[in-house]
Amino acid sequence: MLNLYINPIFPILFYLNYASPILFFLNYAAALTTDGLSLLSVKSAVDGGDTVFSDWNDSDATPCHWSGVTCANISGDPDARVVGLALAGRSLHGYIPSELGSLVYLRRLNLHDNSFSGSIPDQIFNATSLHSIFLYGNNLTGEIPASICNPSRLQNVDLSHNSISGPLRKSLGNCRQLQRLILGGNNISGEIPSGIFPELANLVQLDLSSNSFNGSLPYDIGQLKSLSGTLNLSFNHFAGKLPASLGDLPLTVSFDLQHNNFSGEIPQSGSFSNQGPTAFLNNPSLCGFPLQKTCRNNSSAIPPGTQASTPAIADNESKKGLKPGLIILISLADAFGVALIGLVIVYLYWRRKDSNGCSCTCKVKFGGNQKSKFCSFPCVNGFPNTDSEAESEKASGAGDASAVSGAAEGGELVAIDKGFSFELDELLRASAYVLGKSGLGIVYKVVLGNGIPVAVRRLGEGGEQRYKEFVAEVQAIGRVKHPNVVKLRAYYWALDEKLLISDFISNGNLASALRGQTSTILSWSTRLKIAKGTARGLAYLHECSPRKFVHGDIKPSNILLDNEHQPHISDFGLNRLINITGNNPSSSGGFMGGALPYLAQTEKVNNYQAPEARVSSNRPTQKWDVYSFGVVLLELLTGKSPEFSSPTSSTSTEISDLVRWVRKGFEEETPLSDMVDPLLLQEVHAKKEVLSVFHLALACTERDFEIRPRMKTVSESLEKIRT
Repeated sequence: MLNLYINPIFPILFYLNYASPILFFLNYAAALTTDGLSLLSVKSAVDGGDTVFSDWNDSDATPCHWSGVTCANISGDPDARVVGLALAGRSLHGYIPSELGSLVYLRRLNLHDNSFSGSIPDQIFNATSLHSIFLYGNNLTGEIPASICNPSRLQNVDLSHNSISGPLRKSLGNCRQLQRLILGGNNISGEIPSGIFPELANLVQLDLSSNSFNGSLPYDIGQLKSLSGTLNLSFNHFAGKLPASLGDLPLTVSFDLQHNNFSGEIPQSGSFSNQGPTAFLNNPSLCGFPLQKTCRNNSSAIPPGTQASTPAIADNESKKGLKPGLIILISLADAFGVALIGLVIVYLYWRRKDSNGCSCTCKVKFGGNQKSKFCSFPCVNGFPNTDSEAESEKASGAGDASAVSGAAEGGELVAIDKGFSFELDELLRASAYVLGKSGLGIVYKVVLGNGIPVAVRRLGEGGEQRYKEFVAEVQAIGRVKHPNVVKLRAYYWALDEKLLISDFISNGNLASALRGQTSTILSWSTRLKIAKGTARGLAYLHECSPRKFVHGDIKPSNILLDNEHQPHISDFGLNRLINITGNNPSSSGGFMGGALPYLAQTEKVNNYQAPEARVSSNRPTQKWDVYSFGVVLLELLTGKSPEFSSPTSSTSTEISDLVRWVRKGFEEETPLSDMVDPLLLQEVHAKKEVLSVFHLALACTERDFEIRPRMKTVSESLEKIRT
């Protein structure tokens, strides 16, 4: 018979042995979501995690208020789910836990600039919603996980500056939504297999630099039709000939193929024609244009427009005498030359005679390329001669003090532009409105008798022994003719007075417009017009001007606007002139050809300078201007000045706060509406265009000047953006 007696102590033992742990687990699970439990693995994996993540408590109901964690409400799920983890730049040591792959709604994983070591766990890519992973700047080893393409929407992968090794697998082609693949600064080796690039139809940025790749480039690399910016394959061991298919890449793509073992002739088709010699340096066996190394027995390596050799004259032609018709032509040419020389001699004689008898009124026409010498600069009402007078003039608005007491004896006035004529007295006796004073000289607005305003800049009084140097510099500036560059019309030189006369641009400058100090309404179409015009002007200065200028001080106050909102770049070449005349160019003007509203805004030059430009020993380069232009683009897009800093940002002496703020916004996928100027939010149709300009601005403001695009490339990219 079954004993039905139950010991009274049995229920107590059952509770202690079984029920208590079960209830404890249920209580713990109810206290923290599954996403929170997965995140606690990071706390365990980081050295000193209890201190670093002091606000990550297992007793919390949700991890959504933990530092670095972003949550969102997912349709059909009662709990807010983790969609972002951002722990960048916190000097974290440890490893990356595989439990992060349990965060099925994780979209952004941002752990860059720490000291994580070990390999990247395959399980991370079980987070199938992942579309951005930033692990650069750590000590990660091992290979690129084979599961990297498991998340079907993966768009951004940056694993650069680690110690990742192994090959690049063909399965990478399964990441069909990939837009940015940045693997530079690792130890990845082997050949790049064919078949990857045709699958990456959305790839915008590719950086495989500073690795150990070898072999030849796959021919299908030319199928990256969405690529922009710089294709960076530098500092590897690539060999063989450059595939002609590289020329099929978009014309806006810049190549960086330095420090490899490429050989043979550089193709001359498509995108190759837009590359400079820097793109191909340190490939000892590479030859052809644009390198200064011709290919043996190959005249095609010589740039178009040059002649490889002088054709030999046939023997039968060399033996023939001159034909009678040719003898007559030679005789006529000789007679014409003698007559021309005589006319020149007579002209110089009479000009010298007239010059010796010049009067002190010296009325001179600003026409042709005439040089007008005169005895003395008359005492007129035009230009105050002292700084104190300039300040009083600026306060009253007009210069009516009669203090110019002349420039000096032996002064020389030179008109540069043929189509611009007026009498010198007309210029000197007109009322001069002071526009401003800076290290680049005092600037006046002068309205001539015909109603045409000009801007007159007074430079320093020194430089007596550097006349030829001054003239050479001014003439070089005067030869610059572009609709988006302020035109220099004439100059005056005397021992104690130097003047520059240029066009007057009447509608303020971009700095004033951005801050609402002018009547200019900066709609998106207007901003894009300004960006395009400025890029065209800079590209001209860099590529087409006689001296291939480096401006060195691109910023909104040096971008003048006319009544049609067309931009005009001012102040290029002035630092050199100021050095010659003895002034201190430490403060920036932004006044050449400008109007009074420009003076309302003063800017710190460093806010627009490239990081390498802040080292005093470095010589200016065109890439400095590219960086500065990129900052201007960001200012046009965001409406924020470069010194802008968000509450979470820290001060940096290497990159302006605005640049870092925008980069962080893109890494963390901040909504575009949170970054653009609120004035542009109503122009919904411009979203794609705004995004394109953002990407271009970020390319211009790269830390590494080598991978910044040329201004020509930037200008061409902007021209493709239509409003």
